[in-house]
Amino acid sequence: MLTLGSLKSYCQQADSIGKVNPYQPKIQSFIIPAAFLTYGIIALNENPFNTLDRDTRAELQEDHPRFAAHVDNYSQFAPAAAVFILNFSGIKGKNSIKDAAFIYAISTAIMGGTVSTLKSGIHRLRPDASAFNSFPSGHTATAFAAAEFLKQEYKDLSPWYNYAGYTVAIATGTLRMYNNKHWFSDVVAGAGIGIISTKLSYLVYPELKKLFKPSKRSNVVLMPTYNNKLFGLAYSARF
Repeated sequence: MLTLGSLKSYCQQADSIGKVNPYQPKIQSFIIPAAFLTYGIIALNENPFNTLDRDTRAELQEDHPRFAAHVDNYSQFAPAAAVFILNFSGIKGKNSIKDAAFIYAISTAIMGGTVSTLKSGIHRLRPDASAFNSFPSGHTATAFAAAEFLKQEYKDLSPWYNYAGYTVAIATGTLRMYNNKHWFSDVVAGAGIGIISTKLSYLVYPELKKLFKPSKRSNVVLMPTYNNKLFGLAYSARF
């Protein structure tokens, strides 16, 4: 089960500081989120994991048949919002506000593209039968990407930032199940995608920053974009 205890243990894993790329994490730090995603994929077929999906949904609906709360529409962004609020309040994280914004944009683009591709390709029916786009949970992926973003920016100041971000992310995923919008495996897979997306963004951003670094004779602009529910990056240059 996806619990605060297991993710608290994950938060305590140390990321290595590479000589070339200071954002480079240990390969081991990808194991847990990759396991989350693998679990979700395995549960798509008839097996004990899929049975756990149905049993979890039945138990939640039996205990809370009329539960309806939409705070998850907002809590998914809360950890990322905290990064910018802390910065503007004078509590600086690992990166400047500009670099942090670009890193988060890259993370969101990776996460959004992955979630959209899987939703349209797998075509899984939601628990409430409202649509065939249940796998994976986009809200959960967004929340965990944001929680990992908060962790990376502020883990050196205090571990409580890590725990706070992941607590909100877990609550978001839990609410998706209580609202009967996702199966348990949808939420677990979404958590894995979110964490991996942010870790990858910290890996690629330094290289992108060097690649798009403007010269004295050029005017280069790199901006995040949003179109048809997908995030990306727009690049333009004048020489």
